[in-house]
Amino acid sequence: MKLIVKFNLVFLLIFALGLTIAAWVSRDLLERNARDEVLQNARFMMESALASRTYTSTQVGPLLATQMKYEFRPQSVPAYAATEQLNDVRKKFADYSYKEATLNPTNPRDRTVDWEADVVNAFRNDLKLPEIIGERDAPLGRALYLARPIKITDPGCLSCHTTPEATPVSVVKRYGPNGGYGWKMNEIIGAQIVSVPMAVPMSMANQAHRTMIGSLVAVFVLLMVLLNVLLWFTFLRPVRRLSRMADAVSMGNLDVEEVRVRGSDEVAALAGSFNRMRISLVKALKMLEEE
Repeated sequence: MKLIVKFNLVFLLIFALGLTIAAWVSRDLLERNARDEVLQNARFMMESALASRTYTSTQVGPLLATQMKYEFRPQSVPAYAATEQLNDVRKKFADYSYKEATLNPTNPRDRTVDWEADVVNAFRNDLKLPEIIGERDAPLGRALYLARPIKITDPGCLSCHTTPEATPVSVVKRYGPNGGYGWKMNEIIGAQIVSVPMAVPMSMANQAHRTMIGSLVAVFVLLMVLLNVLLWFTFLRPVRRLSRMADAVSMGNLDVEEVRVRGSDEVAALAGSFNRMRISLVKALKMLEEE
């Protein structure tokens, strides 16, 4: 096997190993960055919902308190206001969602589905759990969800959620007597759940990964060509000329042309040694002939 072939095989092996490690590390890093970006969007949506709830309970609710005695206004309910606000966001971003998923809700649209019930029960089983982050398959692709518990800490919330008899007539008239009752103080009754799509950030991460790997391969090919050219002109070509000269001398051709290699490196030193050896051999043969 020729030396240049051995060199290229070793170079290919080293590059393949390095590319494999780089591909694995970069993919993991890009995917984690993409997931962090999605999670940041989810946290922003969650904080927007909390801000809407706070605004409704502190500013809108008191203004509608008198009307609530005669006619129920859902706009005064923080959960309703937050849900409506983020439902408007979904008109432009359909794969984003916010829900105050409740095991026993007053409004039927807030009732938990299977996976949401699992999230709520996880909070009920571990009262110190501040939030849950997970992934699920949504209708429009993979989605990341962020959930936080809904806990009854304000006694005022129970005015509409103990029994139908104790609840304002306007509320019972709107939602009926069958849902949203029996709540207790410090009970976790549901969870705020934000879902954010992962398709676009992950697609961008995959595209960046492919671009990076393609760039590495292009750089490797260019580097390999340059190294082969450099190896040929600085080492292999002079060594081949020296090899041909040595073969000619060994066959008795002492008039072979000297190999001149410019520079002061090892190859140039080797060429000089071969040339001196040829000259010494010619002189020795001439001395033998004169005798």
